[in-house]
Amino acid sequence: MSVERNPWQALGALCVGFFMILLDMTIVAVANPAIASHLQADMNSLVWVTSAYLLVYAVPLLVTGRLGDRFGPKNLYLAGLTVFTVASLWCGLAGSIGMLIAARAVQGLGAALMAPQTMAVITRIFPADKRGAALGAWGSVAGVATLVGPLLGGVLVDRLGWEWIFIVNVPVGVVAFALAVRYVPTLPTTDRKFDVPGVLLSGVGMSLLVFGIQEGNTHDWSAMIWALIAAGIAVMAVFVVYQWRFAGSEPLVPLTLFKDRNFALSNVAIASLGGAITGIMLPSYFYLQAVRDYSSTKSALVFAPMAVVTGFLAPVVGKFIDRLHPRYLPTAGFAMFALSMFWMVNLTYADSSILAIMGSSALMGLGSACIWAPLAAVATRNLPLHQAGAGSGIYNTTRQVGSVLGSAAIGALLTARLSANLPPGVGVKITEGSSGGGHLPANLVDGFCSALRESMWLPIGALVVSAVTTAFYVRNQPAPQASRPAPQASEDAPVPAGA
Repeated sequence: MSVERNPWQALGALCVGFFMILLDMTIVAVANPAIASHLQADMNSLVWVTSAYLLVYAVPLLVTGRLGDRFGPKNLYLAGLTVFTVASLWCGLAGSIGMLIAARAVQGLGAALMAPQTMAVITRIFPADKRGAALGAWGSVAGVATLVGPLLGGVLVDRLGWEWIFIVNVPVGVVAFALAVRYVPTLPTTDRKFDVPGVLLSGVGMSLLVFGIQEGNTHDWSAMIWALIAAGIAVMAVFVVYQWRFAGSEPLVPLTLFKDRNFALSNVAIASLGGAITGIMLPSYFYLQAVRDYSSTKSALVFAPMAVVTGFLAPVVGKFIDRLHPRYLPTAGFAMFALSMFWMVNLTYADSSILAIMGSSALMGLGSACIWAPLAAVATRNLPLHQAGAGSGIYNTTRQVGSVLGSAAIGALLTARLSANLPPGVGVKITEGSSGGGHLPANLVDGFCSALRESMWLPIGALVVSAVTTAFYVRNQPAPQASRPAPQASEDAPVPAGA
């Protein structure tokens, strides 16, 4: 008699690796000044330490999600975890900025292999009417990582050196690998034809588009940058037409998934959310470090209420996801998030109360707890089980592209508003310097704060778009039965321990 594997143990094992990816995205920011000093890196090279990771993370997501369907999400997850862990050690041992950038790119590849598999496994091992609680626990990991990343990064850089923000991933990766081997089930795969032309078109199109967006600010949005972006859009348009007309029965992106209204709307909402999150962090940390003269660690503590509230409430919210109409939680969450940003805009002055800013941070956390898990649950609820990897890959890709767009847009807008509000040439110098580079002269504070307030309207706009989008969700279809006699439907059933 087979013993059923507990899906909650599998979820816990996956969350360890998921936590490591999120930790690495937040922990690096606080180490940038130390990296620049130790490796003698200029600003453009330092930007590429993050850009290389973001670029290689975003581009393959469509492919890696589909690879999980074909070769098994557990196998892809373990392969990505291995690549990520080894690359983390390489980052810590890097002796030059070029070597560090190369290692970060390999890290991004490992993250791209892992990320879609976490959602795909959750979609397949939990029945649709129980998935909300699971995704609530999964979403709370994001809140904890948001808090731990900057704080741990500050401690490691101050006590051991910047190298340790990467080396710390090695023991975590080993533990995550052992847990995944033990608890994550080996799920049935779909032995189907792989869409090679789709892979090539999406890879080229995404690379051109993401590279152009990411490098736009660095190259002052030159004609070459716009040509790259236009070429990327053109190739992606060809990709969509190919998927629609010529890819046959096995497209890389099954466009039929977008016939599900909630899945289509979820992708719009998560792209806007990704842009909003990256758009919030840059002006907020500029304010705390340049205007209030806070250290990186102290700045992270100001935003600790957001992470604590999200981490605490996300599992609680998860219990209600499957009981409520899909639009209620995410629409309310986006509204609260936008309101908290409006509150923060009105606190971006030199003498504002830090306790009030922490209050707006706590409201962000409340909104965030109502967004991440409900949005993922709605997006994945009606996915065909054999296309869980493809759907997760699409969802993660739209989020990541939204993040890149938000990063590029807030950088360009902030640069423009600094130039408009500060004396000629001063805004450029501030933008090119480290956000933690020291307290601003008194005569620049008012203009600097005005520029930050004006730039913050961009993420508010993105959050409003998300709120309006999720307000159009329709009620979920009845959840499929957990057990059905047809053998081909066995992916819905609990997976035997020996699988």
